Amino acid sequence: MQAFWEFAGNFWWLVFPLMGVLGMVGNAWERGARMRHKRRLEVMHAKAELKAAQAAARGKAVPAASLPPITAPTATAASSQGASASRETQVTQLERLFATHDAVTARWLEYELDVAKIIAFPAMSDGRQPLTAAFLRAKRIADGLRPASAKARLPKEQLAEYRNAVADFEVAFDVAERDARRLRDSTFTDDERKRLDTAKKLLTVAIDEAATPAERQLAYRRVREELDGLLSISDEAIEVLEKKVMLELGPVTSSTTVTVPTPTPDAADASPGASGRVGPAAAPPRAEAPAAPELIADPLPAPKRPSTTPPPGATWPVPSRGNGDAPGRVTHPKPHR
Repeated sequence: MQAFWEFAGNFWWLVFPLMGVLGMVGNAWERGARMRHKRRLEVMHAKAELKAAQAAARGKAVPAASLPPITAPTATAASSQGASASRETQVTQLERLFATHDAVTARWLEYELDVAKIIAFPAMSDGRQPLTAAFLRAKRIADGLRPASAKARLPKEQLAEYRNAVADFEVAFDVAERDARRLRDSTFTDDERKRLDTAKKLLTVAIDEAATPAERQLAYRRVREELDGLLSISDEAIEVLEKKVMLELGPVTSSTTVTVPTPTPDAADASPGASGRVGPAAAPPRAEAPAAPELIADPLPAPKRPSTTPPPGATWPVPSRGNGDAPGRVTHPKPHR
C-alpha cells in the first residue's frame, strides 16, 4: 500500500492525460451509438420500401411508417423554417404514424375476429408462439406511446420513441404473420387436425345462407364442440360468428281471408237508421287484417215507402184531397142496413 501512494505522489500528473484518453473513448462510444441508430433507421426504411413494393405488386395499398430522414437537416435549413412549419410537419408525421398504426391493427383484427382464419392460422392467436408474443409486446408498447390526437404537441424524443414503436409493431406483425402462414396446423397432432378439418367444414354450413336455420344452429354447436380445447377464441369472435349464423329471415306474408257474413233476416227487420240503410243497430266494428283481402257483402237496398196513390182501375177508396204521393184523408161509405 505504501508503494502505491509513493507512485501516486511521484506520477500524479498522469491523471490529466488519462482524463483525455477517457474522454476520447467516450466520444468514440457515442459516435458508435449514433452509427448503430442510423443503420437501424436504414434497415427500417429498406423494410418499409420492400413492403410497399410488395403491396403495390399485389394491388393493395398499405401506408408506410413515417421514418425520419437518414441525414439530419443542417442548421441553415432548420433556421429557415418557422414555428408553424415545424408544427405542420409534426402533425403530418403523426397522421402518417396513426394511419400505419391503425392499418396494422386492422390486419391483426382480421385474424382475431374471423373464426375461419383462426382455424386456418392458429399461430396468430396463440400467445405461446415466440413471434406472436413479440408482436403482442410491440403492440402494447405502441398503444401505450400513442398520443391522444395528431395535433398534440410532443417533444422530439417522445415523437421519435413513438415512431420507433410503430415501426417495431409493423415489422413484428409481418414476421409473426409469415411464421403463422408457414406453420398453419403443423403443431397439432393427427387427431387434432381431423377435428380442425371437421370444424372448418361445419363452419361453412353454419354461415351458408342456403341452409335452414336448424341446420345452421346445429353446425354452429358442432363447431364450438370441435374447437373446444384446441383453440382459444375470443368473445368478440364468437359474437361475430353468431351474427353470421343468425341470419334474418324474410318477412312472412299471411294468406288469411276475412269474410264479412251476410246479415240475417233478424237483422233485416231492424229499424232503418237516419241514412235509410237496414242493419244491426249496435254491432261492434270488426278488426281488419292489415294485408289481407276483405270480402264485403253488397249493402241491402233501402225499403220503399208505401205509396198513397191508388192503383189504376181502382174506384175507391178515393182520397178526399191529395197531391200525388202525399198522404190524405180517406172517406169510407157507410154500409146499408
